[in-house]
Amino acid sequence: MWGKLGYPRRALRLRECAVVLTERFGGEVPAELDALLTLPGVGTYTARAVAAFAYRQRHPVVDTNVRRLIARAIRGHAQAGPAAPARDHAEVDALLPLENEAAARLSVALMELGALVCTARSPRCPSCPLADSCAWRAAGAPEHSGRTVRPQRFAGTDRQVRGLLLDVLRGADDPVERAALDVVWPDLVQRERALDTLVVDGLVDPQPDGRFALPG
Repeated sequence: MWGKLGYPRRALRLRECAVVLTERFGGEVPAELDALLTLPGVGTYTARAVAAFAYRQRHPVVDTNVRRLIARAIRGHAQAGPAAPARDHAEVDALLPLENEAAARLSVALMELGALVCTARSPRCPSCPLADSCAWRAAGAPEHSGRTVRPQRFAGTDRQVRGLLLDVLRGADDPVERAALDVVWPDLVQRERALDTLVVDGLVDPQPDGRFALPG
């Protein structure tokens, strides 16, 4: 069911998380941030997002879009630059109302504003509710002059090879011979490395007869 959504380890963490929720939390997702952070596959962003959006609590929720919005509106920079979690959370926290529900609504608003209006390449400044108070616009919308974080490429990476190998296993009713995996990528060293990491991650199950299958 995970298909080609990417980062297949997350599928395993999702299942592990479901087991922990059942065994430790009575089948309910906990509301407390500290408890959320103990769940498999749940990091600081996911935990804060669940606490804020599902349980309407006051927590700064920072993603790429929120970081860019804050960089422009508050600091006057065209781009956010490299992530600095402590600073990023502190900047958003300073903007949140004290009341939980209002803070949760603002957290949603900041995320949507960054995603739909204060976009990376073509910000829609005339329709932005922060236009009159935006530090970046007040400074004349200067170009970004600092370090640029380049998007991670996909083509040719081990991640691509891992996906191709998993495609073969997903499409087979029975364990497959190594030869069926060998044809998906010409670079032997990279292919073997990708297969090894899939085995280590628990995403591929080597069979006693030398074939390979998805984990049972």
